[in-house]
Amino acid sequence: MSQGAKSERKAAYLKRVQKLFDEFPQAFVIEADNVASSHLQVVRRILRQYGASVLMGKNTLIRKALRDHVAKNEKLEAILPFVKGNVGIVFCRGHLKEVVEVLDRERVAAPAKAGSIAPVEVIIPAGNTGLEPTQTSFLQALNIQTKIAKGQIEILKDVKLLVPGQKVGSSEAALLQKLNIKPFTYGLGVKQVYDDGKTYGVEVLKLTEADLLAKFFEGVTRVASISLQLGWPSVASLPHLLINGYKRVAAISLEIDYDMAQTRELKALLADPEKLKAARAAAAAPAGGAAPAKAAEAAKVVEEVKEEEEAQVFDLFG
Repeated sequence: MSQGAKSERKAAYLKRVQKLFDEFPQAFVIEADNVASSHLQVVRRILRQYGASVLMGKNTLIRKALRDHVAKNEKLEAILPFVKGNVGIVFCRGHLKEVVEVLDRERVAAPAKAGSIAPVEVIIPAGNTGLEPTQTSFLQALNIQTKIAKGQIEILKDVKLLVPGQKVGSSEAALLQKLNIKPFTYGLGVKQVYDDGKTYGVEVLKLTEADLLAKFFEGVTRVASISLQLGWPSVASLPHLLINGYKRVAAISLEIDYDMAQTRELKALLADPEKLKAARAAAAAPAGGAAPAKAAEAAKVVEEVKEEEEAQVFDLFG
Protein backbone atom coordinates (compact mmCIF):
# COMPACT_ATOMS: atom_id res chain seq x y z
CA MET A 1 0.00 0.00 0.00
CA SER A 2 1.34 3.40 -1.01
CA GLN A 3 2.10 6.13 1.49
CA GLY A 4 -0.71 8.25 0.04
CA ALA A 5 -3.28 5.49 0.54
CA LYS A 6 -2.17 5.04 4.17
CA SER A 7 -2.52 8.76 4.82
CA GLU A 8 -6.02 8.74 3.32
CA ARG A 9 -7.07 5.79 5.49
CA LYS A 10 -5.63 7.45 8.58
CA ALA A 11 -7.46 10.72 7.85
CA ALA A 12 -10.72 8.82 7.25
CA TYR A 13 -10.33 6.97 10.56
CA LEU A 14 -9.72 10.22 12.47
CA LYS A 15 -12.85 11.75 10.95
CA ARG A 16 -14.84 8.64 11.82
CA VAL A 17 -13.77 8.80 15.47
CA GLN A 18 -14.68 12.49 15.71
CA LYS A 19 -18.02 11.91 13.97
CA LEU A 20 -18.94 9.09 16.37
CA PHE A 21 -18.21 11.26 19.41
CA ASP A 22 -20.34 14.04 17.91
CA GLU A 23 -23.26 11.71 17.16
CA PHE A 24 -23.27 9.69 20.39
CA PRO A 25 -23.44 11.45 23.79
CA GLN A 26 -22.48 8.32 25.72
CA ALA A 27 -19.74 5.74 25.39
CA PHE A 28 -18.00 2.93 27.23
CA VAL A 29 -14.24 2.45 27.28
CA ILE A 30 -13.88 -1.34 27.09
CA GLU A 31 -10.97 -3.69 27.72
CA ALA A 32 -10.46 -6.27 25.00
CA ASP A 33 -7.73 -8.52 26.41
CA ASN A 34 -7.77 -12.07 24.99
CA VAL A 35 -10.92 -11.36 22.95
CA ALA A 36 -11.06 -13.06 19.55
CA SER A 37 -12.33 -11.21 16.48
CA SER A 38 -15.14 -13.78 16.08
CA HIS A 39 -16.42 -12.97 19.58
CA LEU A 40 -16.17 -9.26 18.83
CA GLN A 41 -18.37 -9.73 15.77
CA VAL A 42 -20.99 -11.53 17.88
CA VAL A 43 -21.09 -8.65 20.35
CA ARG A 44 -21.35 -6.11 17.50
CA ARG A 45 -24.44 -7.88 16.11
CA ILE A 46 -26.16 -7.98 19.51
CA LEU A 47 -25.44 -4.31 20.25
CA ARG A 48 -26.88 -3.14 16.95
CA GLN A 49 -30.42 -3.67 18.30
CA TYR A 50 -29.67 -0.98 20.91
CA GLY A 51 -28.26 1.40 18.33
CA ALA A 52 -24.74 0.98 19.73
CA SER A 53 -21.52 1.02 17.69
CA VAL A 54 -18.16 -0.58 18.55
CA LEU A 55 -14.92 1.18 17.64
CA MET A 56 -11.55 -0.56 17.76
CA GLY A 57 -8.20 0.83 16.64
CA LYS A 58 -4.83 2.15 17.69
CA ASN A 59 -4.84 4.24 20.85
CA THR A 60 -2.48 6.79 19.28
CA LEU A 61 -4.97 7.48 16.50
CA ILE A 62 -7.95 7.67 18.87
CA ARG A 63 -6.09 10.07 21.17
CA LYS A 64 -5.02 12.20 18.19
CA ALA A 65 -8.60 12.37 16.93
CA LEU A 66 -9.79 13.46 20.39
CA ARG A 67 -7.06 16.07 20.86
CA ASP A 68 -7.70 17.53 17.41
CA HIS A 69 -11.43 17.73 18.19
CA VAL A 70 -11.24 19.09 21.77
CA ALA A 71 -11.32 22.65 20.47
CA LYS A 72 -14.81 22.01 19.02
CA ASN A 73 -16.00 19.70 21.81
CA GLU A 74 -14.30 20.36 25.16
CA LYS A 75 -16.19 17.50 26.82
CA LEU A 76 -13.99 14.96 25.03
CA GLU A 77 -11.03 15.87 27.23
CA ALA A 78 -12.59 13.83 30.07
CA ILE A 79 -12.19 10.54 28.22
CA LEU A 80 -8.57 11.01 27.09
CA PRO A 81 -6.89 9.60 30.27
CA PHE A 82 -8.72 6.27 29.83
CA VAL A 83 -7.60 5.58 26.25
CA LYS A 84 -4.65 3.38 27.12
CA GLY A 85 -3.96 -0.32 27.03
CA ASN A 86 -5.82 -2.83 24.89
CA VAL A 87 -9.09 -0.91 24.77
CA GLY A 88 -11.94 -0.03 22.43
CA ILE A 89 -14.99 2.21 22.63
CA VAL A 90 -18.67 1.30 22.52
CA PHE A 91 -20.83 4.27 21.53
CA CYS A 92 -24.48 4.39 22.51
CA ARG A 93 -27.42 6.71 22.90
CA GLY A 94 -29.32 5.66 26.00
CA HIS A 95 -29.80 1.94 26.83
CA LEU A 96 -26.73 2.13 29.09
CA LYS A 97 -27.80 -0.67 31.41
CA GLU A 98 -28.83 -2.91 28.53
CA VAL A 99 -25.45 -2.47 26.84
CA VAL A 100 -23.60 -3.24 30.09
CA GLU A 101 -25.70 -6.38 30.57
CA VAL A 102 -24.77 -7.56 27.07
CA LEU A 103 -21.07 -6.94 27.66
CA ASP A 104 -21.19 -8.78 31.02
CA ARG A 105 -23.19 -11.68 29.61
CA GLU A 106 -21.33 -12.30 26.37
CA ARG A 107 -18.19 -14.03 27.58
CA VAL A 108 -16.52 -17.15 26.23
CA ALA A 109 -14.76 -19.93 28.11
CA ALA A 110 -11.04 -20.24 27.40
CA PRO A 111 -8.25 -22.62 28.43
CA ALA A 112 -5.42 -21.49 30.67
CA LYS A 113 -2.41 -20.79 28.48
CA ALA A 114 1.13 -20.94 29.84
CA GLY A 115 2.44 -17.45 30.55
CA SER A 116 -1.00 -15.84 30.96
CA ILE A 117 -2.14 -14.25 34.22
CA ALA A 118 -4.96 -15.95 36.08
CA PRO A 119 -7.92 -13.54 36.47
CA VAL A 120 -9.76 -15.84 38.90
CA GLU A 121 -9.04 -18.57 41.40
CA VAL A 122 -8.79 -22.04 39.87
CA ILE A 123 -9.64 -25.08 42.01
CA ILE A 124 -9.37 -28.68 40.82
CA PRO A 125 -12.30 -30.55 42.40
CA ALA A 126 -11.80 -33.87 44.16
CA GLY A 127 -13.03 -36.94 42.31
CA ASN A 128 -12.38 -39.10 39.31
CA THR A 129 -10.21 -37.42 36.67
CA GLY A 130 -10.65 -39.94 33.89
CA LEU A 131 -6.84 -40.15 33.53
CA GLU A 132 -4.97 -43.42 33.27
CA PRO A 133 -2.66 -44.58 36.11
CA THR A 134 0.36 -43.73 33.98
CA GLN A 135 -0.32 -40.03 34.66
CA THR A 136 0.13 -40.43 38.43
CA SER A 137 3.71 -39.14 38.44
CA PHE A 138 2.62 -35.99 36.60
CA LEU A 139 0.05 -35.20 39.32
CA GLN A 140 2.47 -36.04 42.10
CA ALA A 141 4.94 -33.50 40.68
CA LEU A 142 2.28 -30.86 41.35
CA ASN A 143 1.83 -32.15 44.95
CA ILE A 144 -1.66 -33.44 44.22
CA GLN A 145 -2.69 -36.42 46.34
CA THR A 146 -4.28 -39.18 44.28
CA LYS A 147 -5.32 -42.80 44.34
CA ILE A 148 -6.26 -45.39 41.73
CA ALA A 149 -9.95 -46.28 41.63
CA LYS A 150 -11.48 -48.53 38.96
CA GLY A 151 -8.42 -48.15 36.75
CA GLN A 152 -8.45 -44.35 36.76
CA ILE A 153 -6.80 -41.63 38.82
CA GLU A 154 -8.92 -40.05 41.53
CA ILE A 155 -7.97 -36.79 43.28
CA LEU A 156 -8.49 -37.12 47.05
CA LYS A 157 -9.32 -33.50 47.90
CA ASP A 158 -9.88 -30.16 46.22
CA VAL A 159 -6.66 -28.53 45.00
CA LYS A 160 -6.18 -24.76 44.70
CA LEU A 161 -4.15 -24.67 41.51
CA LEU A 162 -4.09 -20.93 40.73
CA VAL A 163 -4.93 -17.69 42.52
CA PRO A 164 -5.86 -14.36 40.90
CA GLY A 165 -2.78 -12.57 39.53
CA GLN A 166 -0.64 -15.71 39.40
CA LYS A 167 1.22 -16.51 36.20
CA VAL A 168 0.10 -19.79 34.65
CA GLY A 169 2.97 -22.25 34.38
CA SER A 170 3.40 -24.92 31.75
CA SER A 171 2.58 -27.69 34.26
CA GLU A 172 -0.66 -26.04 35.38
CA ALA A 173 -1.69 -25.39 31.78
CA ALA A 174 -0.94 -29.00 30.80
CA LEU A 175 -2.92 -30.37 33.76
CA LEU A 176 -5.98 -28.26 32.99
CA GLN A 177 -5.79 -29.33 29.38
CA LYS A 178 -5.59 -33.01 30.36
CA LEU A 179 -8.64 -32.57 32.61
CA ASN A 180 -10.46 -30.64 29.86
CA ILE A 181 -11.04 -27.68 32.18
CA LYS A 182 -11.44 -24.19 30.74
CA PRO A 183 -11.23 -22.07 33.89
CA PHE A 184 -11.15 -18.59 32.38
CA THR A 185 -13.77 -16.54 30.61
CA TYR A 186 -12.98 -13.56 28.43
CA GLY A 187 -15.11 -10.77 27.09
CA LEU A 188 -15.35 -7.02 26.64
CA GLY A 189 -15.13 -5.57 30.15
CA VAL A 190 -16.22 -2.00 30.82
CA LYS A 191 -13.31 0.12 32.04
CA GLN A 192 -15.05 3.51 32.28
CA VAL A 193 -18.33 5.17 31.37
CA TYR A 194 -18.42 8.45 29.43
CA ASP A 195 -21.67 10.38 29.65
CA ASP A 196 -21.80 13.78 27.93
CA GLY A 197 -18.51 15.05 29.33
CA LYS A 198 -18.61 13.14 32.63
CA THR A 199 -16.86 9.88 33.46
CA TYR A 200 -17.65 7.38 36.21
CA GLY A 201 -17.26 3.71 37.09
CA VAL A 202 -19.56 1.05 35.68
CA GLU A 203 -20.69 0.08 39.20
CA VAL A 204 -22.91 3.18 39.19
CA LEU A 205 -25.03 1.65 36.41
CA LYS A 206 -25.39 -1.57 38.37
CA LEU A 207 -27.01 0.09 41.38
CA THR A 208 -30.55 -1.15 42.00
CA GLU A 209 -33.49 0.69 43.54
CA ALA A 210 -32.93 -1.31 46.72
CA ASP A 211 -29.30 -0.09 46.85
CA LEU A 212 -30.40 3.54 46.48
CA LEU A 213 -33.05 3.19 49.20
CA ALA A 214 -30.54 1.54 51.53
CA LYS A 215 -28.09 4.42 51.00
CA PHE A 216 -30.87 6.96 51.59
CA PHE A 217 -32.05 5.38 54.85
CA GLU A 218 -28.46 5.04 56.02
CA GLY A 219 -28.10 8.79 55.58
CA VAL A 220 -31.40 9.44 57.41
CA THR A 221 -30.21 7.29 60.32
CA ARG A 222 -26.97 9.24 60.57
CA VAL A 223 -28.78 12.59 60.49
CA ALA A 224 -31.15 11.39 63.21
CA SER A 225 -28.25 10.18 65.38
CA ILE A 226 -26.37 13.46 65.06
CA SER A 227 -29.52 15.49 65.76
CA LEU A 228 -30.32 13.46 68.89
CA GLN A 229 -26.74 13.72 70.14
CA LEU A 230 -26.66 17.50 69.65
CA GLY A 231 -30.20 18.01 70.91
CA TRP A 232 -31.07 19.77 67.63
CA PRO A 233 -34.55 18.84 66.33
CA SER A 234 -34.82 17.75 62.70
CA VAL A 235 -37.31 15.92 60.50
CA ALA A 236 -35.22 12.75 60.83
CA SER A 237 -35.04 12.89 64.64
CA LEU A 238 -38.66 14.00 65.23
CA PRO A 239 -40.14 10.46 65.52
CA HIS A 240 -37.43 9.53 68.03
CA LEU A 241 -38.04 12.71 70.05
CA LEU A 242 -41.78 12.00 70.20
CA ILE A 243 -41.40 8.37 71.30
CA ASN A 244 -38.74 9.30 73.86
CA GLY A 245 -41.03 12.00 75.24
CA TYR A 246 -43.89 9.50 75.42
CA LYS A 247 -41.71 7.02 77.32
CA ARG A 248 -40.82 9.65 79.90
CA VAL A 249 -44.42 10.80 80.32
CA ALA A 250 -45.48 7.16 80.69
CA ALA A 251 -42.76 6.57 83.29
CA ILE A 252 -43.94 9.55 85.35
CA SER A 253 -47.60 8.53 84.98
CA LEU A 254 -46.88 5.03 86.26
CA GLU A 255 -44.61 6.25 89.04
CA ILE A 256 -47.09 8.75 90.54
CA ASP A 257 -50.17 6.66 89.57
CA TYR A 258 -51.58 9.45 87.42
CA ASP A 259 -54.48 8.29 85.25
CA MET A 260 -54.23 9.08 81.53
CA ALA A 261 -55.65 7.34 78.48
CA GLN A 262 -52.24 6.68 76.92
CA THR A 263 -51.02 4.57 79.87
CA ARG A 264 -54.16 2.67 80.92
CA GLU A 265 -53.22 -0.36 78.88
CA LEU A 266 -49.73 -0.32 80.40
CA LYS A 267 -51.16 -0.14 83.90
CA ALA A 268 -53.47 -3.07 83.16
CA LEU A 269 -50.53 -5.15 81.98
CA LEU A 270 -48.43 -4.28 85.03
CA ALA A 271 -51.32 -5.09 87.35
CA ASP A 272 -51.89 -8.52 85.85
CA PRO A 273 -48.72 -10.68 85.89
CA GLU A 274 -50.33 -13.34 83.68
CA LYS A 275 -51.19 -10.82 80.98
CA LEU A 276 -47.72 -9.33 81.21
CA LYS A 277 -46.15 -12.77 80.84
CA ALA A 278 -48.33 -13.53 77.81
CA ALA A 279 -47.48 -10.16 76.26
CA ARG A 280 -43.77 -10.80 76.74
CA ALA A 281 -44.15 -14.18 75.04
CA ALA A 282 -46.01 -12.52 72.16
CA ALA A 283 -43.23 -9.94 71.85
CA ALA A 284 -40.61 -12.70 71.64
CA ALA A 285 -42.56 -14.73 69.03
CA PRO A 286 -43.70 -13.53 65.57
CA ALA A 287 -47.06 -11.75 65.83
CA GLY A 288 -49.95 -13.73 64.31
CA GLY A 289 -52.49 -10.93 64.01
CA ALA A 290 -53.50 -7.43 65.04
CA ALA A 291 -54.24 -8.26 68.70
CA PRO A 292 -50.99 -10.17 69.38
CA ALA A 293 -49.04 -7.47 67.60
CA LYS A 294 -50.67 -4.78 69.76
CA ALA A 295 -49.94 -6.75 72.92
CA ALA A 296 -46.36 -7.30 71.85
CA GLU A 297 -45.92 -3.58 71.23
CA ALA A 298 -47.43 -2.77 74.62
CA ALA A 299 -45.10 -5.25 76.30
CA LYS A 300 -42.15 -3.67 74.57
CA VAL A 301 -43.17 -0.23 75.84
CA VAL A 302 -43.63 -1.65 79.34
CA GLU A 303 -40.08 -3.01 79.28
CA GLU A 304 -38.72 0.32 78.08
CA VAL A 305 -40.73 2.21 80.70
CA LYS A 306 -39.46 -0.10 83.44
CA GLU A 307 -35.90 0.60 82.28
CA GLU A 308 -36.69 4.31 82.53
CA GLU A 309 -37.99 3.82 86.07
CA GLU A 310 -34.95 1.84 87.11
CA ALA A 311 -32.68 4.55 85.73
CA GLN A 312 -34.90 7.19 87.46
CA VAL A 313 -35.14 9.28 84.32
CA PHE A 314 -38.07 11.60 85.01
CA ASP A 315 -36.85 14.87 83.48
CA LEU A 316 -39.09 15.83 80.57
CA PHE A 317 -36.54 18.30 79.27
CA GLY A 318 -33.22 16.53 79.94
